[in-house]
Amino acid sequence: METPVFETNLDSVKLLNRGKVRDIYDLDDMLLIVATDRISAFDVVMPNPIPGKGRILTQISKFWFKKTESIIANHIISTEVSDYPEVLRPYAHILEGRSMLVRNAKPLPIECIVRGYISGSGWKSYKESGTICGIKLPGGLVESEKLPEPIFTPSTKEELGAHDVNIDFEKAAATVGKDVADTVRDVSIALYKRGLEIAGPRGIIIADTKFEFGLYNGKLILIDEILTPDSSRFWPKNTYTPGGAQNSFDKQYLRDYLLSLNWDQKPPAPELPQKVIDNTQEKYTEALNRLTAE
Repeated sequence: METPVFETNLDSVKLLNRGKVRDIYDLDDMLLIVATDRISAFDVVMPNPIPGKGRILTQISKFWFKKTESIIANHIISTEVSDYPEVLRPYAHILEGRSMLVRNAKPLPIECIVRGYISGSGWKSYKESGTICGIKLPGGLVESEKLPEPIFTPSTKEELGAHDVNIDFEKAAATVGKDVADTVRDVSIALYKRGLEIAGPRGIIIADTKFEFGLYNGKLILIDEILTPDSSRFWPKNTYTPGGAQNSFDKQYLRDYLLSLNWDQKPPAPELPQKVIDNTQEKYTEALNRLTAE
């Protein structure tokens, strides 16, 4: 089994940011994004990595960026270390398979979430008010039910350790501008629908997902990751039954384990048992295999 990568330290390039999962290095007009094996839940990074997770996320994102480039351009320049600047070559053994050289776009300050099924914080909001992010939904829906149409439910993008907050479309438009908000809503829904078309025949329901966009030379592009088990809820199609929580190929399994503990969802996070690490790794691997199998 490969040695997990909890964090990277590439001495000859400037570390711009260490996020919940990714280490980002500044190469002027380009960024190097390295997906580590860190995993977070409830916006808190766990003390134990999931071996190989960063490679899985990178391969899944690479798959989807290719499948969606007809909808919107994305930030990828290359995922092949042999194409990277000379200064990065000494780190090839770390970067291979878990890194992307990307355009240095300015990220929009909102998360672009699309929900096709009612689950998670959306289900909680619906039970309280019959709405999600100000969108009125039909009465009588049950947990995990498919919505009549996918809905765009943006959120704030908070600092590490703070929880993102669901907002309505008007607040999103006030944050990024009405034209940009209209565009990211329409593009997000188109991306989500493309995801459903491709994942469905491979036995995966994408219940909801999160996209991130940025501006590069004044143009809106897709950035970060796309349709991974970190940014989406993946449910196996063959066991899907509305009316309760679903089996999943994502980190809901980890969230459920953490909810069984007496933990206040604030740092520090509890140590994860080996069984939880192994099962999480298995779910992510299954998602990769199902999606990318020819």
